[in-house]
Amino acid sequence: MLSILYVAGFGLSALFLAVWFYKQKRDGGAFFPVLLLMAIAAFVIGVISSEISLDQKMLVLFRDLMVLGFIGIFSKIFLKKFPVFLFGLLLLVLGIRYYYQHFMQFSLQAPTTVQENWDPDGELLMELSEGQDINVLMPIFEKFNATADRAFSPARPDLTELDDYFLIDTPNDPQTIKDLQRELEASGIVDWLEGNEVIKVDPLEPAKKLPEINRKYGINDPGLEHLWSFEVMHMDALYDFLDQQKVKPKKTAVVAILDTGVDAKHEDIAGNFKTTKSKYDTDPRGHGTHCAGIAGAVSNNHKGVASYSRNNGFVKLTSIKVLTASGMGTQQMIINGIIEAADKGVDVISLSLGGYSNQAKQRAYEKAVSYANKAGCIVVAAAGNSNRNAKDFAPVNANGVIGVTAISEDLSRAVFSNTVQDLKMGVAAPGTNIYSTIPGDKYASLNGTSMATPYVSGLIGLLKSLEPKLDTRQAYELLHSSGEATKSGAETGRLIQPVGAVRELLKR
Repeated sequence: MLSILYVAGFGLSALFLAVWFYKQKRDGGAFFPVLLLMAIAAFVIGVISSEISLDQKMLVLFRDLMVLGFIGIFSKIFLKKFPVFLFGLLLLVLGIRYYYQHFMQFSLQAPTTVQENWDPDGELLMELSEGQDINVLMPIFEKFNATADRAFSPARPDLTELDDYFLIDTPNDPQTIKDLQRELEASGIVDWLEGNEVIKVDPLEPAKKLPEINRKYGINDPGLEHLWSFEVMHMDALYDFLDQQKVKPKKTAVVAILDTGVDAKHEDIAGNFKTTKSKYDTDPRGHGTHCAGIAGAVSNNHKGVASYSRNNGFVKLTSIKVLTASGMGTQQMIINGIIEAADKGVDVISLSLGGYSNQAKQRAYEKAVSYANKAGCIVVAAAGNSNRNAKDFAPVNANGVIGVTAISEDLSRAVFSNTVQDLKMGVAAPGTNIYSTIPGDKYASLNGTSMATPYVSGLIGLLKSLEPKLDTRQAYELLHSSGEATKSGAETGRLIQPVGAVRELLKR
């Protein structure tokens, strides 16, 4: 729509300029300046409202307004007599057509240049226009020696357009990919193209010496002495409130850990775990298992750590493997994991993963999150560990995601953590020296927004067990309104406070 407004506004501006100067020689043409201003306004709105960067917008406006200025000068000098006017009008139409094909056609498209972090086995994700046949594009694929396979297969295609996405694999040559993109974009039946980006979970950094906490929580897990996170989240108050008020779940909520897998046989996870597929129940890297223990370790079992209740009656865990043993994955793999989790009916999707993205908009991720939301899932993602603004990292920057920063023991933003001040829904949770499960019935303390994220996912799981219809916006508002301010303010959002969130939910 915006591109039509842009092109039509420019074309009409050129036409009204020519006619106005011709009419001035006869009756003044007072009506045409108004039409000219309306056409210019339409073309400017088309540019300003586009998704390209501000610098690109200024360049496009400068270039096109200069061209309109030359058209005005040409019209004033040469378009005085009727025969010349008709010939000049024909030249003008041909000139605008040439200008559109060589300059304007792709002006408002955000650049989709080849990125080094695109998957070499499937560089592009392409959304085909609704109702179109992929075979129409076969001549283009054959020309560039490319292949196209369906990228996603949601169980409920009526709820999403993800079934219109294809994974494009082409010779990994930057110029070839760029030329292929241009021809696909010009085909008229492709709604969207974006790179199939590769992400990798950050290296697991050994933490400093573990702190020792003396507070008693009314449970017997020996690892509690290391959980400073329970102190700042006042977990004892949550436990007491759930017991004293005899709070009962309306359902057992399921939190899906989308990661490197989970050691489903771990002594402190097995009792709270349900299998999605057996191939997801191992974790050669350990990242997913550590996250799972944070979100839902078995409490009060004389082993390891604990989670959000003394009796383990509110939340269960499951695993969907979207990363390889090395901790790497692609955008397609992660989106397929989100779709699978939604189709399995989980309540919370926990994504302790992501990476920097040069793309102007995460359209495929957003469609996946929307699909999950319609299925009743809430999606939580790590802000990232690059000490930058999380708005430039995916999938946390996708609409509909609750983003999580990491705080350290002094309640300030962890030095590595990305910031969430420009995300629509950002909260904070402990993310340094986090003691949790690792494969082989072992435990370790690690750092990262990856560790902060499952604290939020587990808490939302608790909330969903009490109110199964809780949606993303409601969950965020509960976490935000009941949360405590950190020393870093808007950079982190508010620190989650479980007992406050539960109290507010039960008051509604």
